[in-house]
Amino acid sequence: MASTTTLPQLVSYGHELEMTDDKVGLLRDSSDAADDFEELRRRVAEDGYLYMRGYLDRDEVLRARASLTDRLAAEGVLDPAYPNIEGICKPGSGYVFKPEITNGNPEIQNLLYSGRLVEFYANLFAEPIRHYDFTWLRAIGPGKGTNPHCDLPYMGRGTHRHMTCWMPYGDISFELGGLMILEKSHQRMDLLENYVYRDVDTFCENKPKDAANAKAGKWTFTGTLSHNPPVVRNKFGGRWLTTEFRAGDFLTFGMFLVHASLDNRTTNRLRISSDSRYQRASEPIDERWVGVNPPGHTLAGKRGRIC
Repeated sequence: MASTTTLPQLVSYGHELEMTDDKVGLLRDSSDAADDFEELRRRVAEDGYLYMRGYLDRDEVLRARASLTDRLAAEGVLDPAYPNIEGICKPGSGYVFKPEITNGNPEIQNLLYSGRLVEFYANLFAEPIRHYDFTWLRAIGPGKGTNPHCDLPYMGRGTHRHMTCWMPYGDISFELGGLMILEKSHQRMDLLENYVYRDVDTFCENKPKDAANAKAGKWTFTGTLSHNPPVVRNKFGGRWLTTEFRAGDFLTFGMFLVHASLDNRTTNRLRISSDSRYQRASEPIDERWVGVNPPGHTLAGKRGRIC
């Protein structure tokens, strides 16, 4: 099949994607059905995701970005020769995971956990919702992005019907490297079943090495599906789908959808994004991610068993 001509060469986790129309494509924009939640539910079932272009107020998202870049500057991550809002990182910043800078941050808390976004999930689930108290905040410097995985291995102790909201804080070009999802991979339980129900924080108490890793806060199983996005696509079928994101967009998907990210191929810019999670209030919730100080993947979140 002829090469895709509308997209530049895309790279994920150090691998060039195969740029043919049957292997790479653009995300379906569901903003045309923004007020038709019956149709949105149908699309989630069919596609495994919703890409809501321009659904949120751009200025509000950019104010949230400013709150983050100011905090990143205070942490010494940014190059002081540039305005904080530009998100220019010091050389070698690499992967910056700082969920703590969302705590007590009214711009982030209001954007993610009140108003239009919360109303969206309440309408999508068609009942009262609750959200995780933990916010995954990432600032990705130049280099490799995130390898292919599903979210359930990291948060599967409650309901399995909750959803991730991936939020870009700023415009994200193909070069800066946004999220990508593997088309209809949520339907491939024949390939996912032996992977997706494993828990990264469960360990074998009767295996000394596993127990030692757990006590050190490490994983025996990392939750990674693969380090090679082209190989995953060839195994699952479908296409890797992505786009150039803008502040005001968000991408939401369920726990069984395979996703990854493009690499950041800029020279000095951070790709700033967050993951937040939402579920029906009537369903059980994963205790690792709720409370004033959620235990997360620390020792307190580990669960031993006899293997």
